[in-house]
Amino acid sequence: MSKKKQKCYIYMRVSTAMQVEGYSLEAQKERLNKFADFQNLEVVREYCDAGKSGKNITGRPEFAQMLQDVAAVIFAVCQAGADAS
Repeated sequence: MSKKKQKCYIYMRVSTAMQVEGYSLEAQKERLNKFADFQNLEVVREYCDAGKSGKNITGRPEFAQMLQDVAAVIFAVCQAGADAS
């Protein structure tokens, strides 16, 4: 019997247009997917902010969306636990 995979999200970002046009985003995606596979994780969504500074989260819409999605999952799990008790 195989173990059920835990779900995960992956996030990629580069800060310059030169990096967007280069290999960086694709390389990040490949490495993150390989890591998820190695850890027996199921990637349920990928987020990417191309050409966005990593200095803060302002101006990084995909990062903000990822945080909202994760918060929704946490809320659903907590709500399910509360409903079960």
